[in-house]
Amino acid sequence: MPFYRYKARDTDGKLLEGQLEAVSAEALASQFQAGNIIPINIVETAGKSSLPLSQRFKLRRKSKVGLDDLILFCRQMFTLNKAGVPITRAMRGLVDTARNETLGKALDQVVDDLESGMELSGAFASHPKVFPALLCRMVQVGEVTGKLDEVFLQLAIYFEREKETINRVKSALRYPTFVLVAIFFAVIFISLFVIPAFERVFASAGAELPLATRILLGLSSFMLSNWPYLLGVLVAAIFAVQKGLKTTRGRYLWDRYKLKIPLVGDIILRSTLARFSRGFIMGYTAGVPLTQALGFTARAVDNAYVGEKIELIRNGVERGDTLTRSATQTGMFTPLVLQMLAVGEETGAVDTMLEDVAEFYEREVDYDLKNLSSAIEPIMIAIIGGMVLVLALGVFLPMWNLGSIAK
Repeated sequence: MPFYRYKARDTDGKLLEGQLEAVSAEALASQFQAGNIIPINIVETAGKSSLPLSQRFKLRRKSKVGLDDLILFCRQMFTLNKAGVPITRAMRGLVDTARNETLGKALDQVVDDLESGMELSGAFASHPKVFPALLCRMVQVGEVTGKLDEVFLQLAIYFEREKETINRVKSALRYPTFVLVAIFFAVIFISLFVIPAFERVFASAGAELPLATRILLGLSSFMLSNWPYLLGVLVAAIFAVQKGLKTTRGRYLWDRYKLKIPLVGDIILRSTLARFSRGFIMGYTAGVPLTQALGFTARAVDNAYVGEKIELIRNGVERGDTLTRSATQTGMFTPLVLQMLAVGEETGAVDTMLEDVAEFYEREVDYDLKNLSSAIEPIMIAIIGGMVLVLALGVFLPMWNLGSIAK
């Protein structure tokens, strides 16, 4: 694709100049307009852009590469490969048109690696934070079999299903999360502002207060006197948790613990196992050996604890055990799923059975997500009821008896 030197203005009227690659000047102008940027002049030039990457990606957003970016990238690569566009040319055309700056820079380095003679899968593997292990391995399979376009299509469908599952989980957890956060801030507000006001009223009465009232007043006084330290402890705890989750051990413990969270843990486990089944099917049907398919799928499930269990399955298969027996020893799969795997091994249709397993887990996840809100509502009501009860006993009860307390 040709390069175009452009002049444009952003919403603040600031002049932007640079050089980008595009299909046509009209396409580049449409791209600018989609980003609320007004093109002034677009002139075609020749050759690879000589501008530094920081300027070439000036109009892009810089963030972590997410599923949306990977889905779009895989769809574009499928279309370009199916049309017969050479890999290097196709990749070069996607470098400057990538919406994500991080992805664009990674693609630019991938193109340089390709031009130096490296395989596409190896170039992708050099950027593990951008391209997942599953993508790299599947691209390698596509290079060997000559079906790279089909591989990118399968990857796009896989990432779309994964994104849909994640969005459903987030949607189901949005309401209870909002309620819990609201209760947390309500408790802080009452402790710091409401109860101290009542404390002056109670103190003027000069009588002994109920135990619940004395406990509330003590907690309020403690929070008022030590709120800077409490805030510092909270910030330090958040920082420590974030730091710990970046370590291998911390990530493993969190991935294991979140599978045991009431109501939510089972949903996370089933969605992870569905992701494992989909990823394993892709590798197995593409001709990847069974143990290798288990190996790269273990790194692609995005859960260190489940990944360790899948590695145990792989080790069992390498020792000569059947897939069903190795899966049974992990304790992750239900008897129905294990029976389906056994039938698949006996009939030589493991891929078909795993497709059924993935659909089984996805149906369960969908059903649980639909009923999650109704299951959480009683818990939310109990928490709010308990909060109201404490306030009634600790604050309103003395007020109701304020006349007798004064006497």
